[in-house]
Amino acid sequence: MKTAMIIDDAAVMRLRLRDILEPRYEIIAEAEDGVQALSLYNQCRPDFVTLDITMPKIDGIAVLQGILLNNPQAKVVIVSAVGQKQTVFKALSLGAKDFVVKPFDPERVRTAVDRLFAKTLT
Repeated sequence: MKTAMIIDDAAVMRLRLRDILEPRYEIIAEAEDGVQALSLYNQCRPDFVTLDITMPKIDGIAVLQGILLNNPQAKVVIVSAVGQKQTVFKALSLGAKDFVVKPFDPERVRTAVDRLFAKTLT
């Protein structure tokens, strides 16, 4: 089973994402701010991460950069209420694999994560 880490400052969002992902993926870590996120990521090395943009201490863009610096192959899906095009483009250009806007549809979250592991035809 693939492992996941949920990074969001809102406990209710972490719980909601856990409920959506847990039947298919094992949640091995949760973080509520950017400092905790970077520390836990390096300890746990999950198969993928869901990452909020607006968080205390270190924002999601800086967390994304930190994760990718340590693991360029990291799979990160941004899940954030920040629907601004610039932020979306920045996250995707830095290496995020997808962007899900809050409030989210559970199926949209599942699709974004499932796509991370879909076999690509070449």
